[in-house]
Amino acid sequence: QVQLVESGGGLVQAGGSLRLSCLTSGSTFSTYAMGWFRQAPGKEREFVAACTWSGGNTYADSVRGRFAISRDNAKNTVYLQMNSLKPEDTAVYYCARRVVAVVATSEYEYDYWGQGTQVTVSS
Repeated sequence: QVQLVESGGGLVQAGGSLRLSCLTSGSTFSTYAMGWFRQAPGKEREFVAACTWSGGNTYADSVRGRFAISRDNAKNTVYLQMNSLKPEDTAVYYCARRVVAVVATSEYEYDYWGQGTQVTVSS
């Protein structure tokens, strides 16, 4: 059974940084595309970033240049480095996995999800 477990969320001041981690288990991690999404209170879940097994990355316009997605296939882990955080980045952040190698930006293209980790950015 595929499992995804996020960690690294917390409270940070505007301008600060956080690194989220997503540990996966239950399948061959390196084969599949991985993504990060977020959902703020009262809003729909939105795409943040995604990467292929080889590290080809895609970002939402709102985070490009501030966030960086990476993965360590040996550790079955994908990361989201978040810099220059803003109050509008406050949300629950979710890690997700596809069953194919190609990245996607729609949540409906992802088959497995973690439970989410809260990120709160204070002004």
